[in-house]
Amino acid sequence: MTTTIAHTYRYGFASTFLPGRLDLAVDSSALQKKHKTPGTFFKGTLLKPKRTADLLRGVSEIVNARFNNPNWRRLADPVITVGDDRMRFEGFSGCCSAYARLDLLPEAVEGERPARGTTNVDFNPAMLAALASLRDNDYVALNIGAEQVELSKNAETTVERKVSLPVRWLKGFVEIQAYQARMAPLLEISGLEARRFLRSIPRTKSRAPLYILPSGRGLRLSQAAGRGGVKAAGLERLRVLESVVHYAESLRIYGDEESGTSCWELVLSDARFHLLLSPDVWRGFSGEGQVLTSLASGVYEKHLDKITSALTWESVIDVEKLSRRTGASPEEVRFWKNFWYLVALFEATR
Repeated sequence: MTTTIAHTYRYGFASTFLPGRLDLAVDSSALQKKHKTPGTFFKGTLLKPKRTADLLRGVSEIVNARFNNPNWRRLADPVITVGDDRMRFEGFSGCCSAYARLDLLPEAVEGERPARGTTNVDFNPAMLAALASLRDNDYVALNIGAEQVELSKNAETTVERKVSLPVRWLKGFVEIQAYQARMAPLLEISGLEARRFLRSIPRTKSRAPLYILPSGRGLRLSQAAGRGGVKAAGLERLRVLESVVHYAESLRIYGDEESGTSCWELVLSDARFHLLLSPDVWRGFSGEGQVLTSLASGVYEKHLDKITSALTWESVIDVEKLSRRTGASPEEVRFWKNFWYLVALFEATR
């Protein structure tokens, strides 16, 4: 008796001969099986425990904040992604008007990375208390897996298990990808000047937008627009940076002139801390809908199959290279890269 096993090959596009090379289609289902991740993404230690803990608590501070409506409920935090060259922790405020992201570079941790992967856990009071207790002379182990995260200080271990990713966060994640792709660097100051500027922000909430302008080596606030400045409202959202800015070597500010969204990046020797602010506290990233509007227009469908097949789990995506390979415009590649980021995030954290 002969046993027959059915197998289906799926190709996202037809093989083609381009000038100078043969572009062969790849079975996408086989790729997915090949890159299926095991249970552990990272197992190692923190090299600077206190600093890393303070940065992680900064992300959690944003997640616990409600800048517009105090009745918004607290959402789960953070989403954790382990890649080849960095470890990422990210999340939104309760009103989704602020997004925080911490990227730990290889200099911040030491250990094994059996696979790339993403999970979503809830930093509850026990984990926050464990982070607050860390000192740089502690031996701190970190184990990130598909189903849980373990933080061990000496002989004590705190465990956080995987939770569902809020739908509002899924919407927000794909929107901030689109915003960040359009952002341009506008200002950069030293860590010392960044501390001075953050201390100068008024403690009272301002309803009207203000402008951040260059002033000598630092920055100043103004009610009038000026050359080389950044427009921002709800500056109280920047206060989360006060707790971690003393670690920063410099502060970089990016802006998207079209939307008024701004990004504030603290640069450390072994990490990057990003804070993305919507144009106002009442505008949550989850409600912008710019990517869905573009998707509904159908203008990006022409090269969908080729771009989808070409996105084979790379840690860094070269937009220009993918554009040449697929025949799609750089704008199309960026759009589908951002869209499939959302799909992959949903699959990893549901």
